Amino acid sequence: MHTSNKPLTICIAGGSGSGKTTFAQSILDRIGRDRIAYLAHDSYYIDLAHLSSEERKKVNFDHPDSLETSLMVQHIRQLQHWLPVEVPIYDFSRDTRTSHTSTVAPQPIILLEGILILSEPSVRELCDIKIFVDADADVRLIRRLKRDIVERGRNFENVVEQYLRTVRPGHIDFVEPSKQYADIIIREGGYNHVAIEMLTARLKEMLQ
Repeated sequence: MHTSNKPLTICIAGGSGSGKTTFAQSILDRIGRDRIAYLAHDSYYIDLAHLSSEERKKVNFDHPDSLETSLMVQHIRQLQHWLPVEVPIYDFSRDTRTSHTSTVAPQPIILLEGILILSEPSVRELCDIKIFVDADADVRLIRRLKRDIVERGRNFENVVEQYLRTVRPGHIDFVEPSKQYADIIIREGGYNHVAIEMLTARLKEMLQ
């Protein structure tokens, strides 16, 4: 339960390519990044530096065990007590954590984002508003293809292989079932301008 003496904690979940990150960024832009403490679940992937490059390729990044959620929970609790946190910086090109961290200062709003956020009971119990961004499977796949090929330099075959091997099964096993825990389900995420305007208007009202 949210009270006036602690930050409002919001989590945004949804499948890969659903538009959840775009939605989260839209909230940050409209409310102001100086008023929101933003934590991406992706920052908490477990460091795989102890594995060979071949072993890292076999890791399922769409399974909850690939993330150090306990550290994220610790950081959420610190922010809720108005304490700054040092968030890991993950190198996705090497599947390892860097030696650097990013300082996130406490703010009136804590915004959490990630595909597996709502599948974690320890995170859900800390959230005041739980949002699930929904999109059809074919739309999510097309967006993921475009992102990974254009932005991450991967080839078509590699993206499709990973999608079939881990992304689709992970969505079926963990992401889709977590929708039941959402307070709000939003279609098309960052492309749903009506939902963005409604939520940001409500948040601005609460901040005032």
